[in-house]
Amino acid sequence: MAGPLDDRKAAVLRAVVEEYIETAQPVGSSHLVRNAGVNVSAATIRNDMAVLEREGYLMHPHTSAGRVPTDLGYRFFVDSLAPSEDLGRPEQQRVRDFFATTHGALEEMLADTSHLLAHLTNYAAVVIGGTPEQASVRSVQIVDVGSHTAMVVVVLSNQAIHKAVFDLPEGGSEEALAAAGRAMAAAMVGAGDLDAPIPTTGDASVDGIVKGAGAALATRASGDGDHMFVGGAARVADAFDAVDTVRRVLGVLEHQYVVVGLLRDVLDRGQSVAIGTEHGLAPLAECAVVVAPFTVAGEPAGTVGVLGPTRMNYPHALAAVTAVSKRLGESLSES
Repeated sequence: MAGPLDDRKAAVLRAVVEEYIETAQPVGSSHLVRNAGVNVSAATIRNDMAVLEREGYLMHPHTSAGRVPTDLGYRFFVDSLAPSEDLGRPEQQRVRDFFATTHGALEEMLADTSHLLAHLTNYAAVVIGGTPEQASVRSVQIVDVGSHTAMVVVVLSNQAIHKAVFDLPEGGSEEALAAAGRAMAAAMVGAGDLDAPIPTTGDASVDGIVKGAGAALATRASGDGDHMFVGGAARVADAFDAVDTVRRVLGVLEHQYVVVGLLRDVLDRGQSVAIGTEHGLAPLAECAVVVAPFTVAGEPAGTVGVLGPTRMNYPHALAAVTAVSKRLGESLSES
């Protein structure tokens, strides 16, 4: 088991990680001699790197004279990062401009946000909108769409919109539609699900519309779950050298329930970063995941994250995910 590191060895390890993230080449002692945080001789650095290798923080790739970080080395680096890392000003402005001009339905905004995050980081980005159980009903309306049919529209507190079309019963007048909408709103607004019981009104026309709308909504909602959007999946090919690794990563990204479970598991463990084997998915053993939740009106609404190689630019990825998740939640809360 790795022991605690003194300040000098910690500085050497951080320098190795930073150099390897930058160059993707094994790092030798000669590269670190002039590093501002490692003001010692090349011999001392070689000795420290040997100790770091024995402790499990570094490893020799093949026969190279240089060393690369292990998952443990990356973990030390991430845990030692200052919490105040920010995006650069141009990227901050890009995020502000994006959310100032991007509007529309929840699904469209989540999809666009995934592409924004992918462009900011050059990794595959995932944005997940919460399930209906994670939000409350904000409004309910029933509108006539013609040909003896109507549409029930339910807006949730996380800006998700559920719509369902149903056949109007006899007597489905404009007044009856309005009354049915008010009856459903009175029972559903503030509820945490779409199955809140609707008391009868005593008016057969109104109750018939409510029954039809409720049945259509239940059928529509039963197919709904987490809405997952992946941006920049093609960037995976640039992030990894091995074709087999690219194939495995793309295969995982095609399975929504696996990705949703992965991001939730990282957050449930109180982490924002999972590195290599830490997340427990063998196909992603060479990957790191950076995640952050977002809230709408103070309620959990979803998750934002990026997936890339363990040789990830962690400070930048953390800053990007944090900034985007914050602005996404603020934008949806203001909508």
